[in-house]
Amino acid sequence: MSNFDEWTLETALAVLKHQTVDAKIWSEAVEWLILFGSPEIRDLLLQASNQATHDSFPELKAKGYSPDGQPCYSVSDLAASLNISKEEARQLLHDKQEEHGIPHFIDENETLKVQ
Repeated sequence: MSNFDEWTLETALAVLKHQTVDAKIWSEAVEWLILFGSPEIRDLLLQASNQATHDSFPELKAKGYSPDGQPCYSVSDLAASLNISKEEARQLLHDKQEEHGIPHFIDENETLKVQ
């Protein structure tokens, strides 16, 4: 399943419960649930994602928080943590933004700053 139009709540949840599912399909299910799942599922998955980011990339620190409370990172810091170029990181974010129609680049003036 690579087309988001094919996903439903039932299929996405079934994928998450499956014990031997392919990692790419599992991540697509999580992504779909974050975008289209209920607010409760979205919040739970975003909390888990934030914890996983913290555990896997302890050097990566949020530069601020979006109006809905999600951490915001600099593209340079993301690139360094993923061992890719800043241009590659920017392109990955741009592609996700285009794919979902949801902004992934937030103006620094719109973020709540970390003290």
